[in-house]
Amino acid sequence: MSNELLLNLHDLACGYKDQKIVQGLNLHLNNGDIGCLLGPSGCGKTTTLRAIAGFESVFDGEIRLAGEVISRAGFTLAPEKRRIGMVFQDYALFPHLSVADNVAFGIRKHPECARITAEMLDLVKLGHLGKRYPHELSGGQQQRVALARALAPQPRLLLLDEPFSNLDIELRRKLSHEVREILKARGTSGILVTHDQEEAFAVSDQVGVFRDGRLEQWDTPYNLYHEPVTPFVASFIGQGYFIRGQLLSPETVHTELGVIHGNRAYNLPVGSAVDVLLRPDDIICDPDSSQKALIIDKTFLGASTLYLLQLSTGTQLESIFPSHADHWIGENVGIRVAADHLVIFPAQGSIAAHTTLPESGVRRFSSAS
Repeated sequence: MSNELLLNLHDLACGYKDQKIVQGLNLHLNNGDIGCLLGPSGCGKTTTLRAIAGFESVFDGEIRLAGEVISRAGFTLAPEKRRIGMVFQDYALFPHLSVADNVAFGIRKHPECARITAEMLDLVKLGHLGKRYPHELSGGQQQRVALARALAPQPRLLLLDEPFSNLDIELRRKLSHEVREILKARGTSGILVTHDQEEAFAVSDQVGVFRDGRLEQWDTPYNLYHEPVTPFVASFIGQGYFIRGQLLSPETVHTELGVIHGNRAYNLPVGSAVDVLLRPDDIICDPDSSQKALIIDKTFLGASTLYLLQLSTGTQLESIFPSHADHWIGENVGIRVAADHLVIFPAQGSIAAHTTLPESGVRRFSSAS
């Protein structure tokens, strides 16, 4: 990854007509990196993408690309002058043009149009299908054509608006990896919009989690999962439950599961009530442990099984056990906590309110506000 700054959004506010959707947005993307705007529907991620593309004006702040101001209040550089490519959710291919002509559409006047078109088709593994028409292709092949067309003019930045949402799960997973490989091989920077965190983590170097028009955290996938900075990010990324605890020292907290030692200090008052995030991989099956939990549900995942557990107090947790250690619903099992990356926040409201985020398809639980 390069350290050269390519895209910079500074104190950005944008939206539609007179309505501000996104406010106070600050993020940057280095040259050659792939970023992702992640969040539930209506949070502002697509509005941000459209502002970067030049399709929406900005109310406050500015957008810079390679040091050049391309948007600010009262000024919007035309989209065609930004050298920004766009891949749309519905592919937006021209049905009356062949695959090769679709790819060549934006470079028709280039002296090496034929060579570049052939190179792009080979890049997306469609060199043998150049004479076909979009309706003769599968959804995955159409998406590859859209990607080749967007890359042909050699954009400084490629924007992808939920590009895999119309594909089945396995094809989405395969194509998302292919897109990352293609962009990295060409050194092309990209911004992806999605509400699917698995997709975001597979493609991106940096991910921004949006909530109600504001950016909660812009960070690596690893840091978002292990070191979320807000309870919303903690509950939106991955699976997990919050349990109540009391801070004994800056890196130690007492809970109903015993004393949990973390690997970093928190700047919170000792003795204060805190909410501790425990993910399934933090709860280990230990037959010798005196701490028991009742299995109330299970989901077989192949190499592992996800168990929904309930403590004697009624508190619920999730844990992943190896699948060969098969337990039944209604069984009491010994557990212990192995949470080196201790994630805690000041206590908020009551614990274990059930929150469902249907956009991600993953069940999560967070503290009630």
